Amino acid sequence: MKKFLALILTLAMALSVTACGGSDDTADDTADGEGSGTEETADYASMTDDELKAAITTVEGGKLTVATSPDFAPYEFYAIDENGDPQLAGFDMDLAQYIADYLGLSLEIVPMDFDGTIMELQNGNVDLGMAGYSPDPKRADSMDFSDIYITGGQSFVCVESNKDLFTSLEDANNADYQIGAQVGSIQADLAHENTPDADIIELAKVPDIIAELVTGKLDGAFIETMVAESYATQYPELCLVLEVPYDAEGSVVGVTKGNAALLEGVNRAIAAAKEDGSFDQYVLTANELASGDIIEGLVDENGEAVQ
Repeated sequence: MKKFLALILTLAMALSVTACGGSDDTADDTADGEGSGTEETADYASMTDDELKAAITTVEGGKLTVATSPDFAPYEFYAIDENGDPQLAGFDMDLAQYIADYLGLSLEIVPMDFDGTIMELQNGNVDLGMAGYSPDPKRADSMDFSDIYITGGQSFVCVESNKDLFTSLEDANNADYQIGAQVGSIQADLAHENTPDADIIELAKVPDIIAELVTGKLDGAFIETMVAESYATQYPELCLVLEVPYDAEGSVVGVTKGNAALLEGVNRAIAAAKEDGSFDQYVLTANELASGDIIEGLVDENGEAVQ
C-alpha cells in the first residue's frame, strides 16, 4: 500500500512539474508577442511592407512626428510663397513626407533649434529627427542612425576679402581669430578639433553665423558644404576657402533609440525614394527654392522670423 501511495505521489509531482513548464512557455510566448522581446528578436528585415507597417509604433498612433531645425538650407528652411507666407521646405522636409506616406502615416513637423532636435529624440518625444545629421558616434546614445541618404562635405568659410589669410586650417588656429560654428553640431566639433587655439564662437542658428561673417564679427566659420554653397548664392562675398577633412561625410535620419521596426521602415523608404528618382528631384527643388526669398530659423504664429 505504501509503495502504491509513493507511486501516486511521484506521478502527481511529475505532472505538476510538466504543468509549470507549460505555464512558463506560455508566459514567454506572451512576452515575445507583446513585450520588449519582440523588439529584440523580431526579424523586421524579412517582413513584407504590410507586416512591417503593422509592427511599427510611433509616439502618437498613426502619426510620424519629426523634429527639425529650419535654418539649414537646402536641407530645411522656410520658403516664402506667392502670398508672402513662410512654408517649410527643403529636401529633408520632402523626404519626411515621403517616409510618412511610405509607412502609411500622417506627418507632423515640429520646428525647433538644432540642439533641441537631439534632445527631443533622446527623450523619446519625437519619432525622427531630420536636421542634416551626420552619423557622429557621439550621437549614438541619443538616436539610431538611418542609412546615409546624401553625401556631402564640410567647409571652412570666410569672406572673399579674407581668403588669403587662410591657406590651410593651421592658419585659422590662431588666438587672434574668432571662428564660428553651430551649437551642438558636427561643425562645432570640427572647429574645436582643427582650431583649438582660436576663439570659437558657437551660435544657435546658421543664419546668425553668416550674419556675423558678413559684418566682420567672425573671421571664419565651419559650415556643411552644401549649406555654405546655398548661402554663397545669396551672399556673393562668402567664400568656401578650405575643405575640412571629416570621416563620416553624409547625412542620416535620426530615429528614436531602440525603435528597430521604424528604423527598418525609414531605411526602406529612403531606398525607394532614391530608386524612383524622387530624392534627386527633392534636391533640385530645394536648391531652386533656397535661391529665392526664404527665412532660415524659427517663425512665430504670425509667420515672422524669430530673432
